[in-house]
Amino acid sequence: MHFEDVNAGNEIPALQKVPDTRQLVQWAGASGDFYPIHYDQEFARQQGLPGVIVHGLLKYQFLVQMLSDWVGLNGGIRKVAVRYRSMDVPGDVLTCRGKVMDKRVEDGRCLVECDIWLENQRGERTTTGTAVVWLRSRHRADRES
Repeated sequence: MHFEDVNAGNEIPALQKVPDTRQLVQWAGASGDFYPIHYDQEFARQQGLPGVIVHGLLKYQFLVQMLSDWVGLNGGIRKVAVRYRSMDVPGDVLTCRGKVMDKRVEDGRCLVECDIWLENQRGERTTTGTAVVWLRSRHRADRES
């Protein structure tokens, strides 16, 4: 995919994830976030939660993976910002989605602005955000970052 292939309104191919408790423990080890609400059911319930919840940064990383898969080797991610609107729990079917909102050339860079979100199996958008990615052009010598 190149910059010329993308237009406002295009959908980013969806990425589906079904995190389980094991993945949350692995993420805790990789990220250093060992807060017990992410792996200890009893502790999470004592905090007023329905049980353990998915790490916010893991949900963020799922969205980053979707963007990275989409731009492939002809692009990269420049900026991602998200808002956590509600919690997800292990076993939820989480689908990362996105849509191209605009594209522009700025300082020799071919940039694409996107709305991104993660929704659960009930269609609730539990994490929303924006992203800017860059793509190579077929027709110009653009800068890559």
